[in-house]
Amino acid sequence: MVDELARRGAIVFDSAPAEALVARWRAADTLLVKPLTFMNLSGQAIGELLRYFKIEVADVLVVVDEVQLPLGKLRARARGSAGGHNGLKSVIAHLGDEFSRLRIGVGRGDGNRDLADHVLAKFDKSEAAEVERMTLRAADAAEMFITSGIAAVMNGFNGGDPATTE
Repeated sequence: MVDELARRGAIVFDSAPAEALVARWRAADTLLVKPLTFMNLSGQAIGELLRYFKIEVADVLVVVDEVQLPLGKLRARARGSAGGHNGLKSVIAHLGDEFSRLRIGVGRGDGNRDLADHVLAKFDKSEAAEVERMTLRAADAAEMFITSGIAAVMNGFNGGDPATTE
């Protein structure tokens, strides 16, 4: 999703003053960030960047994969708990829980492999169209967060994908 935003803005990621890659997106005051830490330590990199660039926690949108949501479903929240997600636990430990988050559904897999293996594995070829649609919608949601805030994202994206609902 972050790579899609970078593609849309024709920007590239550079090293950052933390264990992350950053790209300045559209306006100079918007950063796209890809932590280079393990997911369960990603809060450290995000916290360092917020302090370095003097960014308010209220201006942050954290995007994570979510096995509790079916493939393709998006869920945005203005705040909340980690819900068992180790990456969010780390971010909460470094920022508190007053940041917006966008969960991107990756499903639980077919049950034949460990959940961690499922999250780290590539999507099946049969899922390619759904993954592409989900990625584009998540990038649209992130753009909406930047321009209109989390309430607009929740209203526009929490109900499901209009292209797949009947």
